[in-house]
Amino acid sequence: MAQKPIREYAGKRLIRSWMDKKNISEKYNTLQTMYFVSPETNLEEAESPFDADTKLVAKPDQLIKRRGKLGLVKLNKTFNECIDWVKQERNKKLTIGSTTDRLKYFLIEPFIAHSQDEELYICIHSVREGDEIMFYYSGGVDIGNVDDKAIRWTITPSMENKVKREDFIKNLLSRQVLPKAPFNCNSEEYNERNYHLFLGEFLYQLYLMYSHLHFAYLEINPLVVKKDLSGIYILDLAAKLDSCAEFIMHTEWSDIITEFPPFFGHESKPEESYIQSLDERTGASLKLTVLNPNGRIWSLVAGGGASVIYADTICDLGYSKELGNYGEYSGAPTQDLTQKYAETIIKLLLKSKYINNQLSPVLIIGGGIANFTDVASTFTGIINALTIYKDELLNKKTLIYVRRGGPNYQRGLKLMRECGQKTRLNIKVFGPETHITAIVSMALLNKDETSDDLNDNLNAINLEESINIQFDKQTFSWDSKEEKDNVNVNVNNYSMTTTTRAIVYGMQTRAVQNMLDFDYICRRNKPSVAAIVYTFAAGEHHRQFYWGNKTIMIPVYKDIESALKLNETQNDTIDTIVNFASSRSAFKSTRDMILNYSNYIKHISIIAEGIPERLTKKLMTLSFKYGVIILGPSTVGGICAGKFRIGNTGGMLDNIVSSKLFRSGSVSFVSRSGGLSNELSNIISRETDGVNEGMAIGGDRYPCTTFMDHLLRYQNETTCKILVVLGEVGGTLEYDIINAINNGKLTKPIIAWCTGTCADYFSYDVQFGHAGALAQSNLEKACKKNEELSKAGCFVPESFDDFGKIIRIIYEKLIKTNVINKKEAELRNSIEPPPIPLDYHWARKLGMVRKASSFLSGISDERGDELVYAGMPISQIFKDDIGIGGVVGLLWFRRKLPTYFNKFIEIVLQITADHGPAVSGAHNTIVTARAGKDLISSLCSGLLTIGPRFGGALDDAARMFTSAYDMKLTPQQFVTETRNSGKYIMGIGHKIKSIDNPDQRVVIIKDYAMKYFPKDSQKILNYALKVEQITTRKKTNLILNVDGCIACCFVDLLRSCNKFSKDEVNQYIEMGTLNALFVLGRSIGFIGHYLDQKRLKQGLYRHPTDDITYFLSDINTQQ
Repeated sequence: MAQKPIREYAGKRLIRSWMDKKNISEKYNTLQTMYFVSPETNLEEAESPFDADTKLVAKPDQLIKRRGKLGLVKLNKTFNECIDWVKQERNKKLTIGSTTDRLKYFLIEPFIAHSQDEELYICIHSVREGDEIMFYYSGGVDIGNVDDKAIRWTITPSMENKVKREDFIKNLLSRQVLPKAPFNCNSEEYNERNYHLFLGEFLYQLYLMYSHLHFAYLEINPLVVKKDLSGIYILDLAAKLDSCAEFIMHTEWSDIITEFPPFFGHESKPEESYIQSLDERTGASLKLTVLNPNGRIWSLVAGGGASVIYADTICDLGYSKELGNYGEYSGAPTQDLTQKYAETIIKLLLKSKYINNQLSPVLIIGGGIANFTDVASTFTGIINALTIYKDELLNKKTLIYVRRGGPNYQRGLKLMRECGQKTRLNIKVFGPETHITAIVSMALLNKDETSDDLNDNLNAINLEESINIQFDKQTFSWDSKEEKDNVNVNVNNYSMTTTTRAIVYGMQTRAVQNMLDFDYICRRNKPSVAAIVYTFAAGEHHRQFYWGNKTIMIPVYKDIESALKLNETQNDTIDTIVNFASSRSAFKSTRDMILNYSNYIKHISIIAEGIPERLTKKLMTLSFKYGVIILGPSTVGGICAGKFRIGNTGGMLDNIVSSKLFRSGSVSFVSRSGGLSNELSNIISRETDGVNEGMAIGGDRYPCTTFMDHLLRYQNETTCKILVVLGEVGGTLEYDIINAINNGKLTKPIIAWCTGTCADYFSYDVQFGHAGALAQSNLEKACKKNEELSKAGCFVPESFDDFGKIIRIIYEKLIKTNVINKKEAELRNSIEPPPIPLDYHWARKLGMVRKASSFLSGISDERGDELVYAGMPISQIFKDDIGIGGVVGLLWFRRKLPTYFNKFIEIVLQITADHGPAVSGAHNTIVTARAGKDLISSLCSGLLTIGPRFGGALDDAARMFTSAYDMKLTPQQFVTETRNSGKYIMGIGHKIKSIDNPDQRVVIIKDYAMKYFPKDSQKILNYALKVEQITTRKKTNLILNVDGCIACCFVDLLRSCNKFSKDEVNQYIEMGTLNALFVLGRSIGFIGHYLDQKRLKQGLYRHPTDDITYFLSDINTQQ
């Protein structure tokens, strides 16, 4: 997600909506009626919404700049004349520079008669420091270079809620800033004071709207202000919204922002829309842009940063016109989602009709070294897709090249090789030992990995000579530079050491174990994780983790205040928080951390992606004010080799070891991308004595810390000898590096590269994987930044393929000049980490261990797509119509219920009858039966487990949803209030099922309710489904589960069947009738388990001791 442009029509509607709410629309006459033409508009039946004598303007609404100069604006026409012109221009091809598109969308609005000197220019846009306003006293098509003319005023985050109308007058309109403005005089045409008040109030309200609705860019040219102050008119408008704020602005955007249109020159493809729909339903990231439908080269790449590098390399090799797509998948998508994504790419490849059919199509399945994505899982999805289309791929003689690293990559690569053997597809598979982009030249230039090409050797010699010449021309220094201007001085005052202690915010047990494993192989004396804070924790408790092969206990607290008491009670030194809160709650949690605990906390890493820019800039301001460093947002973290690791940085333990991150080296790097941080560690470890420190500042447009914040610290670190920078297209942070080199603040050799050079080859703008990866000016282009970095003295390769080679050349140069001591480097390279056992979880995935099951069960299986009882799917049970609903109606409610009500009870009983042997009640029933007890004792043992944590969610779900509906809370208000009160929404969430893998039980209940319940009676159910739409935007498994669905449907039945009064309905809910349905249904299953165990003659059960952790006194000594 990122800054997304919107149509002029949508932007003006947003402004009108805001002005209407403020009751000032009529005062300013800001907007009149508009008529929007889309491809679906039938112009033959077009009816004018305007008064008959209204003169109009018609123009395309497709993110086209300078429409007036292009002759694309029709002025002072009648409605019929405008429609005739639109008919004439519709679907006509328009070429602007190298970009061509068809005109499809048009806007018709009132023509405003005015004089030239009534035109003004106003632009508000997001900058790192806040919101910059650019204003000029003339506007229109002939305004010229507004950047040189405009008055500029920046409103910082700390000013945002304090500015008044008078501030706008003073900073934009007064004689002090605009002495030549015609309105700054008292004459017959202008009353200076009245003009200032009138326009100043409008600009003030416009800014309030801009900030409240999370605009990122708003340009009005011209803005017409009538001299007699009879009105203000917005003639032409260009705008962008921060799409990350959609969850905040859902209510205010929803009726207006129905889409974010594609850039001019790019016609949205059905495949792109499909992938976007998948992306919106998952917490992972799925992106696709079809560059050339008839391309020969297609990419299926994991990681936002890696995807750009692969596209760069393809274009650098001269194949930009044959590249079919740009895209990426990241954030650990499920196997099913990955398969759907892969199928989409493969189908595009198969239907492409490239010109040179003598060449085989190429599929690049690439990626960096993942931090936490299970490579085997995602590759299984890709393999399934390859298998489905194997025949078509074979017919096209498709070349498939694979390169990947990360968690479980060994098994993933093995599965991919086996896929090639089974399907006979031409698949070449490589791991992290191969340079990330090496497979591109192998695929396109028909090179073997081990080939000894003469040209390659000559190129390597030439590269080394040119780098040595550049090195010898420059003067380097490895002295510390005490420079604190224009950077976050707090960064220089903080360092990660072997004594750094952290709180992990969020129940991220995998990240905690990764940090502990790193600590262990670094031979730290004490774990780096002091505590876990989990706001949903029932109370203080401990979680089991491993320190080598020993079990340790990490305390879990409900709030940070409790965790920080360790600093007082146990003389701990906690000063760091790794914040794993979601994008929706990360701002609030981080803000509270800074405001309440800045006396302890000096560093916070925000892992979440998708925090709105405006909120990020507020955190930035608090960071400076309170002296707390913020890394991120949208970062994987950072690593200080041999000392401290933030979260999952560095990936799995095997990558930590292979990249030698367990001990310090001589090279420090800073990167935008988290995934490419692992790649840099891998490259640096292979070409030098290893990493000293590495930081991923995050892919958002305005990360809280910058390249320079970290580079200055590296400059002052005596053990760091080489600096490495991996920037990207978009933003201007790299120019701070150039200035620092020119000013003598950075004097160590710097190897730098900005990814995204491929953007120059595309005919239209492409939003790459990271939110900030889009050039908004020539200065922000990757090629321009690489050029300027090279001029400043950085060592910049011609492509990323040479990045590691240059690092090696510089390293060897420093070895020869004794800047890096050769013997000390050799000693570092000889250090070996202590052995550490492999986790059972990963050992099982790798097929290295096996474990006998604790139970045998022959009556149910809940593991598949649909619940099965004794071999019969749940859907088949309904087809056989086994029922007891009428009896329940008579005995429980003492009345005859409608047929559809009886059938619903039968459905509930069948669905709740059992859910496998692993749940609490069934487990108790089985253990009791195996102890030789009778059926009644066994059944009671199971029933006694039913309560708040097992099977008791129906009543609470009914109460929560019914109460919220009756109180007329909107679904968003209900979700927000429940979240703020620290409660779960009962009936929402599933451990396995998700929006993409729905629970068939819920589908059955919903379908029955919609088909057989009285018309329009599903009020509570529909309300809960609207809540589900909100919760699944956070996580796809936060679905309406079976308990919640039954509860909502049952309340709807009680209220609509005309058999119960309102008081009776409330009474039955309070009496626990809904839980009674569960008890009755589940008793069927408990009895079945009892009989099953007797039939199987299962003996006495004793739980194995190796599955129990005994810690006793260790709880106080091994923290």
